[in-house]
Amino acid sequence: MECENNKIIHEALHSLDIEIETLKNLKDTINLKFVAVVETLFNSKGRIVISGIGKSAIIAQKMVASFNSTGTPSLFLHAADAIHGDLGMIMPDDEVIIISKSGNTPEVKVLTRHIRELGNDLIGITANLESYLAKEAKYILHTPIAKEADPNNLAPTASTLAQAAIGDALCVSLISKRGFSRDSFARNHPGGMLGKELFLKVEDILIESAKPMIGLEASIKEIIVEISSKRMGATAVIGVEEKLEGIITDGDLRRMLQDKSIGAEIKAKDIMSVHPLTIRVQDLAVNALSVMREKSVSQLLVLKGEKYQGMIHIHDILKEGIL
Repeated sequence: MECENNKIIHEALHSLDIEIETLKNLKDTINLKFVAVVETLFNSKGRIVISGIGKSAIIAQKMVASFNSTGTPSLFLHAADAIHGDLGMIMPDDEVIIISKSGNTPEVKVLTRHIRELGNDLIGITANLESYLAKEAKYILHTPIAKEADPNNLAPTASTLAQAAIGDALCVSLISKRGFSRDSFARNHPGGMLGKELFLKVEDILIESAKPMIGLEASIKEIIVEISSKRMGATAVIGVEEKLEGIITDGDLRRMLQDKSIGAEIKAKDIMSVHPLTIRVQDLAVNALSVMREKSVSQLLVLKGEKYQGMIHIHDILKEGIL
């Protein structure tokens, strides 16, 4: 068993060594030709169409996803589909990237020829500088591969890693050239954590039904019922025209009940905190979370102008994925 374990570890480390060496060799591709490709993509008046076949098609899809999310409009075109009817997806102003380790697969050769006939700029990403793709493309990004990482030198491993890495290098270079910011990224990811931190407001997650509130003259029983039924751990104390007067938490109730001098005739106005922590409906949810953490509280009262709108609980924010 120990011998088998050592063999597995050896093979895994060996594959990593090959892939690390592949990435080191890829540095030679980052030259003035690479700069020309970045400038071409940046100045494009159309989209970036990225194509491939087999595992290279999967890398092409990844590149498209990265480009789109960082401000470079792109689309994926499978090389086989392209030569069977989908070539019409390519518009005159589009730049085309074809990814192929060999650069000589039948579909890639046919697609390369037709792209040249259409007149679009063609960028090839290939390990074979003697290939049809390399000779016909306007720009070539070389992804040199000494060998694949698998023992048989067959499975796309080091080659697809190099393709993905050069795609990331293009993406990062375009991000820098566009001045694509954190805010820009968030606009393209409104459903992600960053997008929610920058755009999700308190009013977006305010639960209208959970609006615990009592009047200044409310009795102890009414206070307890309101806090228990709304399950927010507190209730707002409201005056004329829903103006916020204070807050009573379940902690306030416990402390009051321990005070032997307080009788049953006590009213909400007698035990409320008159300076409750509040947040505005238009404030960001992430700011509400920051206040809760800083002040070590679980809820904030929400205001619109001077009017009480409801209560936001820390669990409401955490459920949105804001941490």
